[in-house]
Amino acid sequence: MKSLFVPFLSMMALLAMVSCSDSKSYAELLTEENHTVNNFLSQHRVVDHIPADSVFEVGPDAPYYCIDDEGDVYMQVLDKGNDERAETDDKVYFRYMRYMLNYYVVGSDSNVGAGNADNMTAASTYFLFNNLYVETSTQYGTGIQLPMRFLGYDSKVNLVIKSQAGPTADMSYVVPYLYEISYYKPVI
Repeated sequence: MKSLFVPFLSMMALLAMVSCSDSKSYAELLTEENHTVNNFLSQHRVVDHIPADSVFEVGPDAPYYCIDDEGDVYMQVLDKGNDERAETDDKVYFRYMRYMLNYYVVGSDSNVGAGNADNMTAASTYFLFNNLYVETSTQYGTGIQLPMRFLGYDSKVNLVIKSQAGPTADMSYVVPYLYEISYYKPVI
């Protein structure tokens, strides 16, 4: 029995050393996330504040605006939508595709996204605007709601969302994403 115990302890010690050397601290993951986001944004114009008159440049060449105080969400307005704005607890439907920024290459045709934008038979996706007390509104994170503070229904944006403003799973893995999102008002 003793002869099996020593190799077992040696193997466990080796596994512990390997797993410790491969893991990164949460601070290191946050630093990597910042580098990833900064690398992506360096390929675009960036405005670090919301325009005083809330008149955003629009289109695929528009800048990315930092739209939160923490610097976790950057928005590029592709279509500002109509003049009707969401109010607190309004149901806002959205269609989206999201791409991991770690693998995103600007202009590449090989970017594989996930979401419901390319599948009209997928279940409806919505949140209750400015209501962060229900899971329906928080499951996708707080970042996806921010554009509706500035834009109307039928708007379309690109959003860079760091993990802290994304879904809970993204927070724990510290994964930033690029979202393409269109917002809609319920028909009924």
